[in-house]
Amino acid sequence: MNETTQLDSLAGIVNESTSMSLFELLSQGGILMIPIFLLSLVALYVVIERLLVLNGSKVQIDDFLTDVEGHMKRGEPRLAIQYCEDMDKPLSRIVKGGLTRLGRSLRDIEEGIHTAAKKEIFYLQNRLHWLATIAGVAPLLGFTGTVTGMIRAFMELQSLQGNANPSVLAGGIWEALITTAFGLIVGIIAFGFYNYLVSRVDRLIFELENASADFMELLQSPAQGGAKQATPSNPSSQG
Repeated sequence: MNETTQLDSLAGIVNESTSMSLFELLSQGGILMIPIFLLSLVALYVVIERLLVLNGSKVQIDDFLTDVEGHMKRGEPRLAIQYCEDMDKPLSRIVKGGLTRLGRSLRDIEEGIHTAAKKEIFYLQNRLHWLATIAGVAPLLGFTGTVTGMIRAFMELQSLQGNANPSVLAGGIWEALITTAFGLIVGIIAFGFYNYLVSRVDRLIFELENASADFMELLQSPAQGGAKQATPSNPSSQG
């Protein structure tokens, strides 16, 4: 008889839990669910925004360098610069940084490329640290909510002077654990997307570095019309 009563009670709890909507379930976590929820929205924004930026940064490197080389062979550096401006991609902006210094030494051209590359790398890595922060802060907020919830549950149990049903304590505990569960979910997802986006940015930076090196080789080739405008740096000025 006692076992039957326990099973009926368990079934009632399960039915009550499953009948709750997601919003009702999350609202049981207390006030700390609000910053965790806000962090999840920020993480979602960063992921979508960075994916759009990275997808929009793709360019056919070989085709782009071939087009630039064609303008240089025909002695059309201004058209090459205009071509880079029209494309408006990280690689085109980096190459433009070198094209705008044609007529100077190769060292100056390379410095222009490096300066433009630093700006593009910063732009590609922008806001990624937000995801890293959210991945660490969200679980900590969840743990904090659980601790404060447990404190409230035991305070309530004490106020009843030990006459409370165990279900009162159990209810307070599972409500407190909601914050930990939600915080961990947000933190794990944010950390996963952080590593994914960092790997994509690192790969793109590697491609940009190789393309920049290919562009410098193009300028140093004696067969290119644009290279004639780039004079080697004076050996006596090199330190």
